[in-house]
Amino acid sequence: MTYAFNQEDRIRVAQGLVDVAKNFAEKGWFPATSGNLSIKLSGEPLAFGVTASGKDKENLTVHDILVVDGNSKAIEPTTLKPSAETLIHAEVYKRVPEAGACLHVHTLYNNLISDIFFEQGKVRLQGIELIKALNIWEENAAIEIPIVENYADIPKLAAEIGDVLDPRIPAVLIRNHGIYAWGADVFAAKRHVQAFEWMFNYLFLKLSYQRGATVPVELAAL
Repeated sequence: MTYAFNQEDRIRVAQGLVDVAKNFAEKGWFPATSGNLSIKLSGEPLAFGVTASGKDKENLTVHDILVVDGNSKAIEPTTLKPSAETLIHAEVYKRVPEAGACLHVHTLYNNLISDIFFEQGKVRLQGIELIKALNIWEENAAIEIPIVENYADIPKLAAEIGDVLDPRIPAVLIRNHGIYAWGADVFAAKRHVQAFEWMFNYLFLKLSYQRGATVPVELAAL
């Protein structure tokens, strides 16, 4: 199979993943080597660079990135192994052709929010300024992020995500697991992850405060 990218493209993608991993790692978003990141290299046929399974994202290097096809198989011999969840990245690229990068992190607040709102099948956010980071500019805009069950069967999980995702809202939550968010390029995808994480943090603190919880001193000082 012939792909329309070259070695310079691979290096660019690998460095892009290393850079975003460093940004997220500084925020503590990769506990216990969790998470995976990808950038698309080719749409037809599909190919993308993705972080290898088991690598410490806090110390990621360009040597920890491999290129896989639309079936999540390495396109050339390598000792690196893609995560089973690479299937989810492939599903996003197939369902959202304009997506150029897909990022997955496990954080405290996206886990809490996904569990709290799981029975509703979605979490609704409205009137929050950072919704604009998703390129949604309506006044008092409202968005709904789908939430799916955390199936151990990864092909089933990937299919479920594909079925519920809304191309207008670049993210899906997995219950007690994490978020998958995407964008036209890695810069947009990173912005989307950061915006969603901030809004989940805000929503959880707001719900806690409404239930009579005391705002932590470190937050009150912000």
